[in-house]
Amino acid sequence: MMIPGQTNMVTCDITGRIVDFEIQEGKGDLKSHIVELKQEWEEELGEIPIMVFDREGYGGEFFNNLIENRIPFVTWEKHIDSKELEKIEEGKYTEKFEMNEKEYMVFEGEKKFLIEENQGKKTITLRRIYLWNKSSNRRTCGLAWDACKELSTVQCAEAILSRWGASENTFKHIYDRHPYHYHPGFKTQKSKNQIITNPAIKEIEKEIKRVRKQIDKKHKENSKAREQINKDGSRRENSKKERLESEIKELELNYKQLLEKKKDLPEKVDVSNLENYRSFQKIDNEGKNLFDFVTASVWNARKELTDWLLSHYPNKNEYVDLFYAITECHGWVKSESERVIVRLEPLQQERRRQAQEQLCKQLNSLRAQLPTGKLLQIEVGTSP
Repeated sequence: MMIPGQTNMVTCDITGRIVDFEIQEGKGDLKSHIVELKQEWEEELGEIPIMVFDREGYGGEFFNNLIENRIPFVTWEKHIDSKELEKIEEGKYTEKFEMNEKEYMVFEGEKKFLIEENQGKKTITLRRIYLWNKSSNRRTCGLAWDACKELSTVQCAEAILSRWGASENTFKHIYDRHPYHYHPGFKTQKSKNQIITNPAIKEIEKEIKRVRKQIDKKHKENSKAREQINKDGSRRENSKKERLESEIKELELNYKQLLEKKKDLPEKVDVSNLENYRSFQKIDNEGKNLFDFVTASVWNARKELTDWLLSHYPNKNEYVDLFYAITECHGWVKSESERVIVRLEPLQQERRRQAQEQLCKQLNSLRAQLPTGKLLQIEVGTSP
């Protein structure tokens, strides 16, 4: 049975900088990871930030767990009926805002979840953010709970759009520029976690589905079969209808037995107790953690530099490409007694060249030194 060997849980802040990463075995557990993030960082941060995550974290039980742990969150709603959203009158959308050069309109409602708790039932109510992308004419919904932070409807919408939507997505861009899947060497050892979803459940679910189809088919045949009556008005024995009813009764008994059998099966099992299963091996992550730490540091430095560049070249559609154009420029290196000069070829367009020069000046203001103690100086110019 094929399952993911590892899952890298990466957390970034509102600016797209990576602030936390953790390598988990198998598919990973996003829901537990979000709660653990809060426990890990609450003393350092003082105030818990709003957690923004995708639909993998969706579910009433999980939302209730976040509320009980006082973790504010925003996420997309799952299983949305797009046709019902289209029926909503335009006048309902009362607030307008722009983000990433796109126009949005929003209004707010409620979404209730009924969950089981302590052998009883409990209802939790979340804020439902109705979002209309006017630029693409698409409608959707998000869910939010702000832990009394008093976030406005627009702020909730902006929170989730800053993670997804027409923006520079950290996770999308980092895979384009960095080999984040790369693992420097594989060393394995037996994992402590040998628990998997019980494969017997999947097999019995297939059988349940097959029997259910047979029952439906027999009911359909029975509804079309004619009742055969003897001359004295009694029902004729061994008629097609009587035979079908007997088969349906037998199938329904089998269906009920399968449901009971499934209920008795444990959801999780230890693979060491299964036939033809080998124990799971855990990949040693010492090298991978170091590699990811360096990659995250490089990415965060890149984010800092692109933010600097944006102040000199305020074109949100081009400044990232301009940054890579600058870093990929040809140039020359000159080593002197007290400094190393790196001279970059000037870009041709005047506005881009001016931004290139300003970025170099800002880098020089850091007065960075090489391991030898020499000052690093970066400038723009022609061949020396």
